[in-house]
Amino acid sequence: MGVLKTCLKIVGWLPVVFITAVILWSYFAYVVELCIFTVAVDSKSYGLAALFLVCYHVFLIMFLWAYYQTIFTDHPGVPAEFYLTSGEVQRVEAEDRSDLQQEVLKEITRDKALPVYTRTYGGGIRFCHICKIIKPDRCHHCSVCDQCILKMDHHCPWVNNCVGYRNYKFFVLFLMYALLFCLYVAVTTLPFFIQFWKKGLSEQTAADFQTVFLCLLAAMFCLSVIALLCVHIRLTLSNQSTLGDQFQFSCTFSHPFPLFGGGHVCYQCDDSVLHAHQTEFGQSEYFGYVVVYKYH
Repeated sequence: MGVLKTCLKIVGWLPVVFITAVILWSYFAYVVELCIFTVAVDSKSYGLAALFLVCYHVFLIMFLWAYYQTIFTDHPGVPAEFYLTSGEVQRVEAEDRSDLQQEVLKEITRDKALPVYTRTYGGGIRFCHICKIIKPDRCHHCSVCDQCILKMDHHCPWVNNCVGYRNYKFFVLFLMYALLFCLYVAVTTLPFFIQFWKKGLSEQTAADFQTVFLCLLAAMFCLSVIALLCVHIRLTLSNQSTLGDQFQFSCTFSHPFPLFGGGHVCYQCDDSVLHAHQTEFGQSEYFGYVVVYKYH
């Protein structure tokens, strides 16, 4: 079992390695092949090459900063009061029937005065049998990370990490700066892409082929990232999460999930657009879209 977990952890890093390899190749293709050899050396446009390089590195730094912050930000543990003691776990597991287990969980929740409002679709307390905790609202257990994640949005294989309370801002900024970075690369390589098709194949150089492929790759990533970014902007402004949105979609023709304690649907938290935005990006006017922790 330990060997299997180690193998799965190694496999989990493959998408990150792939993205990093693509970034390294694109850096060589853009900086060396395009800016230095094509624009500066061949065309003698030193000012344009310098402008391309400065703008490119600004977008690249912001993109990488947000990307690796999303990857390496650890998730805070669930507060200690939500964990059950060994005696409380024994009380729950001593009951054979789920309804009796729920009675014990409700009693523990009441005695500890835990601020939990959402329930399972059956109206029960949300309990993680793996972590032995009463789940806080919007907390879910990730089988990949093997822990309960506060305000879990989803587990993203491209960052090999869960997206949740601590790094959701970084994830959205990663998408935003990835879009700006890819859009910049696509726009600045487009004239060379058009020029490529006007020349004969015999006149093309290795730099020309790499520039064309870079333009196509950047345009492709633009289309995929912009769709994902629009989804998360909508979720952010409506104070929802990917998991909550999926539950809402899947429960359109079935029983709603999750529920508030009173029994009504809890797809999202009732909040204004401004407050929902400040919840994720902080209240600072200066650091909201910079890759730093939230300022409240």
